[in-house]
Amino acid sequence: MSRADLLVRKALLVATVDAQRREIPGGWVAVTNGFVSAIGAASDPSPEADTVIDATDCLVTPGLVNTHHHLYQNLTRAYPPMTNAALFGWLKTLYPLWASIDEEAVHVSAWVGLAELALSGCTTSTDHLYLYPRGAGDLLGAEIAAARDIGMRFHPTRGSMSLSEKDGGLPPDHVVQDDDTILTQSADAVAKYHDRSRGAMVRVALAPCSPFSVTEDLMRRSAELAESLDVRLHTHFAENSEDDDFSVATFGCRPTEYLERTGWCTDRTWVAHCVMPNHDEVQRLGRAGIGAAHCPSSNLILASGIAPVVELRAAGVHVGLGVDGSASADSASLWLEARQAMLLAKLRNGADAGTARMALECATVGGAGCLGRIGEIGELSVGAVGDISVWSLTGPSFAGAVADPVEAWLRCGPVAARDTIVHGRPVVRNGELVSNRVDEMLRLHSTISRRIQKIAG
Repeated sequence: MSRADLLVRKALLVATVDAQRREIPGGWVAVTNGFVSAIGAASDPSPEADTVIDATDCLVTPGLVNTHHHLYQNLTRAYPPMTNAALFGWLKTLYPLWASIDEEAVHVSAWVGLAELALSGCTTSTDHLYLYPRGAGDLLGAEIAAARDIGMRFHPTRGSMSLSEKDGGLPPDHVVQDDDTILTQSADAVAKYHDRSRGAMVRVALAPCSPFSVTEDLMRRSAELAESLDVRLHTHFAENSEDDDFSVATFGCRPTEYLERTGWCTDRTWVAHCVMPNHDEVQRLGRAGIGAAHCPSSNLILASGIAPVVELRAAGVHVGLGVDGSASADSASLWLEARQAMLLAKLRNGADAGTARMALECATVGGAGCLGRIGEIGELSVGAVGDISVWSLTGPSFAGAVADPVEAWLRCGPVAARDTIVHGRPVVRNGELVSNRVDEMLRLHSTISRRIQKIAG
């Protein structure tokens, strides 16, 4: 057996979340050149490896996948004027603060946000960056540099807004761009940053912010551009009753029909929230092969509602999880979102509907489906990327939880990852970030946050 770069061994359980949903007591996982090269049980001989991680008393899972975020928003985390606001009022109050972001603010907030995600076992994250103030610089490049520095797998989206308050939208005029500029810069971003190779660390999608902040023509042209460039599409969708009412009043149809008529109802698309589709719309979304980023904490904080996750999954929608942006969901923990997804599914569909394994699937292979990377990320199988999360199930929180490690993982806790491994390289080791820049970046983040919020140090 060939020597591996990394071996994670002696796990209490390896939950592969592969196509067969294999669970291997006492299992091990080997990684070579960034990809899973072998998996076995305790009775199977394991390869020698340059680095060996002992996972005794630990659950080992694929790295978790975050499918919706606004990283820059952690600069206004728990901002007091907006802690009790609904969506539209929340946005209108915060847009003027966010309008002051620049390359440094985006780089530092992305670094801190991705570090927080890594501590929660996340190995792949997307980001919906839709705010491009004039003269702010290369914001997409700034956050990609942060992801590369930490070592996270990253799917940034080139977002956009083209309807300001004077056009009937929500954002102020100086943070929107015209449609042609958006499309040109979107194509440029794909050409500069998008990596099509298997195991790619950076891929770019196109992401008009929402139906209430871009023109219908931009939605249609973005879909056409994504098709021509062969990249994915992302937007906010059916987020709450205000969203539904706006769509009916403005477009004369519900959000699902709007997706269909603008060319977005395809398997190239994943949407954020998807709280309000009716039964017929759930079936149509499933037939289209769309993905949905379920953001349970954000939906709760903004009182948006409970997304029909069980129904969406049954219909064939790829349901992933998203932490959403700070100020609407201030804790960027994929573990927390998985637990919330489990609990809300129980509340909406019955105690037996929401299980830890359902939530684990959403956090892994469901996210892979959203990002168009099934078989590549979000599972532990030979040939998949070497993205692994190791979860210690010891201590008072897990006393007595001896029957089922997967259920224990979400029913007990709270839990942070003991080890987070991306492409075979540790990003978190023994509960601490490997990077030596944490204190530096937190100091910068505090300075920038105070500037944006205009409060004295």
